[in-house]
Amino acid sequence: MGKRMNDVAIVGGGIVGLATAYQLLQRFPQYQVTLVEKEKHLAEHQTGHNSGVLHSGIYYQPGSMKATNCRAGKKRMEAFCENEGIPYEICGKVIVALDESELPTLERIFQRGQANGVQCTLVDRERLHELEPHAAGIRAIHVPEAGIVNYRKVCERLGERIQQAGGTIRLQAKVTQIRHFADHVVLGTTQGDVAARYVINCSGLYCDRLTRLSGQDPESKIVPFRGEYFEVAPEAHHLCRNLIYPVPNPSFPFLGVHFTRMIDGSVECGPNAVLAFAREGYNKWTINPAELWESITYRGFLKLAWKYWPVGVGEMWRSVSKGAFVRALQRLVPEIRREHLVPAPAGVRAQAITPQGDMVDDFAIRYAKRVVNVCNAPSPAATSSLNIGVTIVDQLTSHTNL
Repeated sequence: MGKRMNDVAIVGGGIVGLATAYQLLQRFPQYQVTLVEKEKHLAEHQTGHNSGVLHSGIYYQPGSMKATNCRAGKKRMEAFCENEGIPYEICGKVIVALDESELPTLERIFQRGQANGVQCTLVDRERLHELEPHAAGIRAIHVPEAGIVNYRKVCERLGERIQQAGGTIRLQAKVTQIRHFADHVVLGTTQGDVAARYVINCSGLYCDRLTRLSGQDPESKIVPFRGEYFEVAPEAHHLCRNLIYPVPNPSFPFLGVHFTRMIDGSVECGPNAVLAFAREGYNKWTINPAELWESITYRGFLKLAWKYWPVGVGEMWRSVSKGAFVRALQRLVPEIRREHLVPAPAGVRAQAITPQGDMVDDFAIRYAKRVVNVCNAPSPAATSSLNIGVTIVDQLTSHTNL
């Protein structure tokens, strides 16, 4: 008798793919589930370069997938870490307004937090300095429920639990082909074919390509943005107790450079946001000519670049000038100095951009022809992952006889 066909095959060994496999096996322990990952190890890309923040959900449009999945996902992640003995800490964060011009945006973020059920309070300068004695600012939002965790450790444990539940993880299995049949789908991989009744695409930086391979129109293209960080030297750790964030620029959809205490006690600061020259371009010298050409000739990116070019120039300048990066950090923490900063590993954000030049703001999950494609899952996907997994399983079961 031949081996039973997989019920579900999942592409991508980052935290969203692993969380989805885990939640699938929790709900359907009798099913055959295989996860394929092109690297030698799990969590090698976006998840493995994550800053480790347990986001509260304060920034996101009420009712959006980001807001609902982040709120529920954070609770699930805390419970998972508690049950599995994975260290995490609810340390709190402050979002700091540096001058009067930032107060209206600060107020809007606070109102979103209230609408999303986030525990948060507006605080004056005196209370801010009690929380973060070295932070600048005239007013802030204190979010005591924000936290920190090591998402690599979460992924290691998810991988163990998936295999203990009877799931299979196949590493170094890059998907090169997706073939559709009447009652199943076959993934052609570098480790051989994987047949399954249904497929879930959680391939992150390559999710648009896999979506197209599956026969769907992704409706947007992934453009990679590298976020560069510095680590703060131990003698300056006292400058940041927990998490210090600026008020984000409402005209540019990134959170701005900030300070993050990590679960191991270290402190990182950053990131800036610059176009990466490869989808996995973690440093300035990694260039994939075909992928770079694809990005810079994409009309959606060109429209975005035209819209935000003054901000983009500033981000690029901070990328090449440590002094400029330090000055940006000093707006938040004036005592930080150039000599306090050591280069740290960068991350790459898979940002979906529409042909009209808009960044896809919300999570995007679509089903067609036996395939669920996760077409956009940037931050706070790690925080949200265990609930995104539930959302994907719900979508799959609503469209199929799974």
